[in-house]
Formats: sequence, structure tokens, C-alpha cells
Amino acid sequence: MNDRAAQRRWILVTGASRGIGRAAALALAQAGFNVAAHCRAQPERLAPLCAEIEAAGGSARMLAFDIADRAACAAGIEADIAAHGAYYGVVCNAGLNQDGVFAGMSGASWDKVVHANLDGFYNVLHPLLMPMVRLRKGGRIVVLSSVAGLIGNRGQVNYSAAKAGLIGAAKALALEMASRNITVNCVTPGLIETDMIEQAPREELLKAIPAGRVGQPQEVAALIAFLCSDTAAYITRQVISVNGGLI
Repeated sequence: MNDRAAQRRWILVTGASRGIGRAAALALAQAGFNVAAHCRAQPERLAPLCAEIEAAGGSARMLAFDIADRAACAAGIEADIAAHGAYYGVVCNAGLNQDGVFAGMSGASWDKVVHANLDGFYNVLHPLLMPMVRLRKGGRIVVLSSVAGLIGNRGQVNYSAAKAGLIGAAKALALEMASRNITVNCVTPGLIETDMIEQAPREELLKAIPAGRVGQPQEVAALIAFLCSDTAAYITRQVISVNGGLI
């Protein structure tokens, strides 16, 4: 999967400082892509990741902006494109959860989760899409949704709504971009070993997973790297789960 042509291609990975985003950045670098690694704030947190990529012979750079802040997001992306050129691909991974039963959920909790996860789709992709199209070299967009967006999770009505919305948005965008040879796919992780599941009732949840274990970020990252490869050029508008057989 180490495409020679990928050596000059840059892929933006949002939320790359930890978890699935960090694993995806490393997997993409191993596949031969250059990585524009993003975090919400304190870009120095990305320094170890970029150093690891560069030590292995790759290229990486750091970006920092809040994906829920439309103006800041556009400014950060537009400045990066102006300085370095358009991206070949993007992995929309950044997001957050703020769980609680719906009856007791505040409007602030609803807004925070929906703005970060669903509005972030627009905020990140809108300023970079036409530069990607103008390259006339195709492209790859991978959107991280969740099993919550497919089946819903108790205590995650806000998160489930946002992640389900991402699936619809990605499928519609895939139709618009297909003639440009830009693929758009969704990856829906299940229970993955990240900070997000630290407070989850793990033993109870494992009973519903046929594989009987929690997944690893690297297992999701491997799929992301494949979907960004030349080999995956005929795969678009798909929703692919990495969940140990949960659904």
C-alpha cells in the first residue's frame, strides 16, 4: 500500500494529537503520505508525532484551530493552503462527546457536541474542497463517524445525532465529488481503546461484542490508510465499521 505517487501528497488529519487521529497520521505516513497534523490548541502537543513521522523519513507539519469555530477554521486552513498548496486528502477525525440522559441534557451540551462533530464537517471541508478540486488529481476524504451514528447509544443522543448526520453528509458529498475522482467514505468505529471510553461500562459493553475485546486505534487507522490509497479509488459513498462484530 506504499504508493510511490503518494510521496508528494499531503493529507490533513484533524484531531491528530491522540487516539485514532494519531494512529491514522502514523499509518498514512507509513503508507507514503505527508501529514498535516491538527489539534484544537497547543500545537506543541503534536511535536512528538511529527518527530516520529520525520524520523521514519516522512514529512509532517502542525496546525491548530477549533473545528467548531468556523472563522478560525477557515483562516487556519486557508493560510496553510496558501503556504503549502492544496491537500490531496483529509481525515475528519476531530470531535468530542458530552454524555448524559436526554431528559437531563442541557442545551449547551447538545450544542457543544453537535457544533464540534457535525458543524465541523462543514467548517473543515468547505475551505479546502475547491482547492482540492482545482488540483485535478483526485483526492480522498475519510469521515470518522461512530457506531453510535448507526444504532444510537444510551446517554449519547447528542453524539448519536451528530454522528448519524455525518454519515448523511458524507454520502451526499460523495455523489457531488465522484466525477472529480475524489472519494468520500465514512468509518464507524465501535468500542476503541481511546480516552473517550475511559468512563464507559466496559465489562457490560464487551458482552455485546462478538470479538470479546476492545479494538485498538491502529486497527481503525489501517482502514483509513487503505481508503486514502490508490488501491481504494473505486470505493466511495461507503460506511465501513470497525467494531468486532457489534453490528
